[in-house]
Amino acid sequence: MLDSLNTFITDLLGPAGPLLVVAGLAVLLIVATIPMMLAQKPDPMDKLRETAQKKMDADARAVLRDRKRNEKLNKYAQFLEPQDAKELSEVKLKLLQAGYRTKDAVQLFYFMQFAMGLGMLALGTLYYLLMVNPDEATMVTKVMTILGPGALGYVAPKFWVNKRMAARQEQIQQGFPDALDMMLVCVEAGQSMEQSILRVAKEIRSAFPALGDEFEIISHEMKAGKDRSMVLNDMSERCGSQDVTSFVTVLNQAQTFGTSISDALRVYAGEMRDKRVMRAEEAANKLPTKMTLTTMMLTVPPLLIILVGPSVVGVMNMGAGLPQ
Repeated sequence: MLDSLNTFITDLLGPAGPLLVVAGLAVLLIVATIPMMLAQKPDPMDKLRETAQKKMDADARAVLRDRKRNEKLNKYAQFLEPQDAKELSEVKLKLLQAGYRTKDAVQLFYFMQFAMGLGMLALGTLYYLLMVNPDEATMVTKVMTILGPGALGYVAPKFWVNKRMAARQEQIQQGFPDALDMMLVCVEAGQSMEQSILRVAKEIRSAFPALGDEFEIISHEMKAGKDRSMVLNDMSERCGSQDVTSFVTVLNQAQTFGTSISDALRVYAGEMRDKRVMRAEEAANKLPTKMTLTTMMLTVPPLLIILVGPSVVGVMNMGAGLPQ
């Protein structure tokens, strides 16, 4: 069969026919193999190494940027930080409770105050020079036009921090009962306190990111070897919530007196659930009082128009028909 095929190829293509067929098959094999090699899936380990390297490079660049920024801010640290230690600690605590945990948060806060104050002052001065007539403007107008925007720009960062701090504390307060329930389930399932805190941080982050961050911070600090009572006290200061402070007190007492953590969590979780229900009832009871003014503003004027309107129109028509 091979001899007949060789004879057929030789008669068809000449004496070099078999070589041409072999070369063609080799070319076809190469052409078919190259796409398969290109379409081969990459090694997962290579992908992991590449991802890890990219993350390390990004972290290194972030550290270098922060270092450069810190060097620039440190030159003016005496102007961007309060010299009173008590005031400095109060500002740091307020920024921590608002979620700003970077090293130069205090310096950035004061820098934003000065920058926005001077910027709005410049805009107010420009508006006064271009849009206000100096001859007709009173002293009150000058002060409100020039100094008003500057004072507003200076107060705006403090207002933003206070608003963010209140929103963060509200979020922690709302999610804390659910976090305690999950922690109780984890502890009763046989996990340690550190494992339970880490699991709760992962599970609750999607609904309450601020509370998830706090639990993750204390988990890392415990893994680093920091004392548990000190870690919990730091969490209480960062959160600024009475519920978290009471929770820290309960855990510290359970650790001091050697009582069961699961029993303490069970009792305190029940109290937190009852407290959340009481807050909801309190908010519901406040609604009628808050809606009274709005209801009167939207209901009384149309009612007066309906009841008194025809009489007023009749009196006006009678007055128009009287002889002069």
